[in-house]
Formats: sequence, structure tokens, C-alpha cells
Amino acid sequence: MPKLLLKFEAAFIKEIKLDKPAFSLGRKPDNDIVLDNAAVSGHHAKMYESGGTWFVEDLNSTNGTFVNGKKTLKCGLKPGDTITLVKYSLVFADESVTSAAKAPAEAPLPQQRQKTPQGALEVLENPGDARKEFELTGLSTYIGKSAQAAIPYKAGGLFGGGPELAVVITMRPEGYYLNPIKEDYAKYNGNPLKEKVALQDDDTIEVGATRFRFFLRK
Repeated sequence: MPKLLLKFEAAFIKEIKLDKPAFSLGRKPDNDIVLDNAAVSGHHAKMYESGGTWFVEDLNSTNGTFVNGKKTLKCGLKPGDTITLVKYSLVFADESVTSAAKAPAEAPLPQQRQKTPQGALEVLENPGDARKEFELTGLSTYIGKSAQAAIPYKAGGLFGGGPELAVVITMRPEGYYLNPIKEDYAKYNGNPLKEKVALQDDDTIEVGATRFRFFLRK
């Protein structure tokens, strides 16, 4: 089921399941998703599903609606996209299986069908728990400190702070993708993670003090 991960600035607030066709977002209490901040318009934006795709649409708000940092009036959403309304961020996630394309007149033999190689993470430094390896079997796998995260990390710094959900790895037919939830917190091959990237064999991912290696099983 598709869902939103709601954050205020850097703080994770809650997960919202998109369990009906449309949702309204805004400051007033009659909205489906209430964002209690004076800079948010009374009825700021709406989200709705159409043709198998979720859309976000601005409702002529004062301060605008942004998707992945770009102002938009209407935009189709992909897993990992971040909707920003003033200081609120809503990360779109969809773990539902996408509908398969219609089969051709002659279906390929089983051995001809392509399959995504099994991806996994190996913990290289500072594990979040006793496990040293994680299989990436879900359509979305979160790295974080909350109960929703399948893979824990060890927070760095003197006070051990860090986001409840830092990144999500999504699995698609063509491969695996790394998506930031807390922008610039994680690193990909030593560089700050600012946007979605395609993962390749032996790429490194750093979340807090924990360093992982992504690899594909042969």
C-alpha cells in the first residue's frame, strides 16, 4: 500500500497510509492531513490516485508546493519523491507490486524472463546491531532507527543523534535505487546523498557512523 512519511524539518512525525483515493493537505482541521503551521495555507494541496499513479496538486497556496525541491502545480509521484510544504516534508513510498505489462501473443519461456539479481548489504564498519549482512528482499527497505526500518544504523557524533528514517532502498525490475529521506545525512561512495541514485555492485553507503557495501549475489 502506498504511504507517506511525514517529517517536520528533520524530525520524523508519523507514517500515513494512502488508503483512499484522495487526500487534502493544509492548515485547517477539515483536511485529511493537517499541517499545523501558520505558513501553510488553509487548503494547501491535494493528493489523489489516477490510472495507477499518485499525483500531488497545489491548490493555489501562498507558499507553494515542491517536489524534490522544485516548485510544482501538479506532479506524478515515484517512490522516494519528497513533497515539501513550508517546513513539512512528506516522502512518498509505495510497496505495492506494480501491474505487469500485458503479455505478448507468445510468452517467453521461463528461462528467458529477466529477474532482478538479489541485492544485499554487507556491514563494513560500526554495525547497528549484531547482524553483518542484510538481504534486500522487499520493494522498499528502510535504513533508520525507528521500528519501520529493516536495517539499523549507528548514529555518529557526541550525542548519537540522527533521523528515525535516513534512506530507503527501492527494488525495481531494472535494479536497486538509493533514495535519501534526510537529505545530505547519508553518503554514497563518499559523497553526500542529495537525490536518488542507481546502486551498482560494490557501492558504499554511509549512514551515521555505519558503513555498508551494496552487492549483487551471483
